[in-house]
Amino acid sequence: MSRRPTSQSGSGEGEFARVEALAGLAREVDGLRRGLDALIGTPTRVDDLARTVAQLADAVAATPARPGPTVAPSWVTAPTDPAAAAQLLEGLCRWLHRVFLRYPDGVAVLPECWLWHPEVVEELLWLSHAWRAAYEERGASVQLAGDWHDRQRPGVVRRLKTSVGSCSRERHQTRAGWSQAPTGATPVPGLDALGSIAAWWADGRDQAPPEPTPDQETRGRGGIGTHLHGPANSATSGTANGTANGAAGREGRWSR
Repeated sequence: MSRRPTSQSGSGEGEFARVEALAGLAREVDGLRRGLDALIGTPTRVDDLARTVAQLADAVAATPARPGPTVAPSWVTAPTDPAAAAQLLEGLCRWLHRVFLRYPDGVAVLPECWLWHPEVVEELLWLSHAWRAAYEERGASVQLAGDWHDRQRPGVVRRLKTSVGSCSRERHQTRAGWSQAPTGATPVPGLDALGSIAAWWADGRDQAPPEPTPDQETRGRGGIGTHLHGPANSATSGTANGTANGAAGREGRWSR
C-alpha cells in the first residue's frame, strides 16, 4: 500500500486555513458595510434636528413673558408709618370715588364709619387692586374683568352688607352728647378722620381707635373731591382734628 506524500497533505491544510480566514474577513467587511449604510443619513438627520431646535428657540424668545401675579397691599399689615398709611387710604379713596361708588349697591353698603373698620378697609383695598389687574395692568383681560363684576365685587358688597350694613359713627362714640346722626352724606364718607385713622393704625392698631369728630360741618365738606382737590382747610382741618383725637381716642373703647 502506497502512502500520500507528506508535503501534499500539509499544503492542503494550509490552503483550507487561508480560505477560512478570507471568509471570516469577508464577513467582517460585510458587517462594517452594513453598519456604515445605517449611518449614511446621520449627518442630514443631525442638521435637521439642529434646525428644529433653533426654530423652537426663536419661537420661545418671541413669546411675550406672562405677567407676574398682582400683589395687593394689606391694611391689616400696613407699614407702621403714618404717611404710608395715609397714602394707602388716599389712593383707596380716589378709587372708591372713581369706581366703587358708581354702583348703587356699593353706595348702599359703605357706611360713613368704614374707616373705623379695618376689615372693611382690607376688603376694599384688595378689591381695588383686583380692578386694576383686570383693567389697567399688563395682564388685563376680559376674563379678569368679567370675574371682577360677576364674583369679586358682589362678594365684597355682600360681606360689607352683612358685617357693617347697619353701623354708623355713633356706634363708635363713647362721649356724652355725641348722639346726633351725621348729616350731609359725601361720596366717600369719613374723610375728615383719614389722618387720625392712619396715625392710629400705624402707631397703635392694637389699641382702641380714636373717636370720631363731632364736627358736622367738616363731615359735610369731607367728600373725596374736596379732600383731594378742594379748599386747603378741608384736608388740614381733618388731619389736625384727627391728630388731636388720636391720642385721646386711644384710651377709649369700641362701642357698638
